[in-house]
This record gives sequence, structure tokens and C-alpha cells, in this order.
Amino acid sequence: MKMRLKLSTTLAAVLLSMGAVAAHAADKVTIQLKWLPQAQFAGYYVAQAKGYYKDAGLDVTIKPGGPDIAPTQVIAGKQADIVVDWMPSALAAREAGVPLVNVAQVFNQSGLMLTCKKSSGVSTPKDLKGKTLGVWYGGNEYPFLNWMTKLGYKTDSDIKILKQGFNVDPLLQNQAACISTMIYNEYWQVVDAGVKESELVTFFYEKEGVASLEDGLYVLESNLKDPAFVARMAKFVKASLKGWNDAVKNPAEAAKIVVAGDTSGSANAAVQKRQMENVAKLITNAGTAKMGYLEPAAFERTVKVLLSSGSSPVIKKDPGKAAYSHAIWEASTK
Repeated sequence: MKMRLKLSTTLAAVLLSMGAVAAHAADKVTIQLKWLPQAQFAGYYVAQAKGYYKDAGLDVTIKPGGPDIAPTQVIAGKQADIVVDWMPSALAAREAGVPLVNVAQVFNQSGLMLTCKKSSGVSTPKDLKGKTLGVWYGGNEYPFLNWMTKLGYKTDSDIKILKQGFNVDPLLQNQAACISTMIYNEYWQVVDAGVKESELVTFFYEKEGVASLEDGLYVLESNLKDPAFVARMAKFVKASLKGWNDAVKNPAEAAKIVVAGDTSGSANAAVQKRQMENVAKLITNAGTAKMGYLEPAAFERTVKVLLSSGSSPVIKKDPGKAAYSHAIWEASTK
């Protein structure tokens, strides 16, 4: 009887041990965001909070970005498996030797815009000549430079560029006639600061025909040769898109989740809800079978824009189809 009890106890211990191992066998994935925790990345936070990653057998670490964090450098240093980045900076990095590949395109519309005060005398793109314009750098300047080339303006004489920090102070303090803003973020900071929408003029890069693809998911090309990596990333993309669908459907819920995920405590639920409502406008294929799919035509349009930026093109040659892959996205749909 004692022997049988001892065997049962031993077997139970073994089973518990096996259960503990299984519980810790989740595949680890680290994603590097392009900016601080906000609704721009709601889908990933929602997927994390609702257990979609856990259900997929993943242990996901979401690394916030910031003004001094470049996703391309993070992944080049093997500190992330996958990153969120804009295509201009990703393709520029690829040409510079960091072989990034787009594996999913969450935002299929651009949210970038130039916001100007009417009092500065700007009402059409022709009025930009001779003005001081706030421009984000660090890889975010490319769409602007492409637009100026299209308008025929020389950035060293026809306009004055103010290298804008990631704030709206230059417009509020009348240091610039126009500044760079995103429809889901900085534009509303201007409004919240007391400037009426009727006092503003906005130019959407999407409408000006110079928009580049923004928030996409990128991995290192060499990793795509590893079937296990592709399988792991497919589970990640599938769970992430499920989180994005939920965020689009319920902005208020997504906002609360983003705020809870911001360890700095600076996020505001009302602001994040408004941001999510505007982010949703940039994911026009949410809830469809094409969500997250990079349209080859959209890729080609972006490349064309990047190649046509005058004497200082963002990229010097067409990267071709090697710069994107549908393998992970297609695997995520199964």
C-alpha cells in the first residue's frame, strides 16, 4: 500500500512538473513599437490584454518607442523579433544594409498631414513658398521632401525648414506657419491648446499624392529562412490582427487598455479614445480578409514616391519584391 502510494505521489509530481514545463513553453516574441504607448499601437495592447497572444502559445513583450529609439536599430541589434515602422525609413535602412522585410501592413492609409494657421497666409500648397515649415526628421521627413519636390520647391531657398521636435510648440508660438502632425495625435494637441479648427488649414499627404505607407510590421530577411520563425510570427500576426479588429470596433475599450499598458501613467483615456477613432480611419480594411495584407500596388506607389525626391532621393534604387513577403501573413490566415 505504501509502495503504491509512493508511486502515485511520484507520478503526480512528474505530471505537475510536466505541466509546469508546458506552462512555460510559450514562444517568446518581442515587438518594438515606433513611439510611446498610445492608440496608434492599440491592437498589440488589446491582443496582450485579452489573452490572444497567450492563447496562441506566445509570450509577447511589447517594447515602447520614443524620440531616441529607432526601430531599425533595435532590430539590427537583435533586441526585437519584429518592429513597427514606416516604409520610408524601413526601405532606407534596407538600402543602408539592414535587410528589413515588410511582413504585414496594418495601416493601409496615411495619417500624416501638414497643419497650418490660416493667419499665416497659407490656404493652398502654393502659399507654402517662402514660409517656415516644421518637419519631423529621423526618417519621418521623407514624405515632406517628396512633396516639396513635386511642388517644385527647393528646400534650401524656396522654403525654410524648422526641424520640429515631437510637439506642436512651433505652431502655437508662431515660429512656423505649418507643422507636421498626425490626424490621430498632434493635430488634436493643437486644438486642445485652444486653436479652433476653423482657424486651421490641413494638407493630407494621402490627398496630395505623396503619402508613404506607415505603420507596418518588419522583420530581418534572414529570419524568413527559418520555418519555426515564420510559424511563430504567423501566430503573432494573427493574434495582433484580432486585437486590431477589436480596437477598431470598440475604441473606448481599446483606450482603457492602452492607458493601463502605459507604465508612465501619462496616457489619458479620453484622448486615447479620440486617437483610436482616428486611427480606425486608417485601417479601412479592418474586419475583412485583406486586413494586414500589403498590396503590391501600394508598395510600388511608395517606392515611386521615395525615388522621386529630387537631388536627395530617400532610396537610390527600387528594392524590388524582396523588400516584402506575404509568407507570414498568408500563414496567419490559416
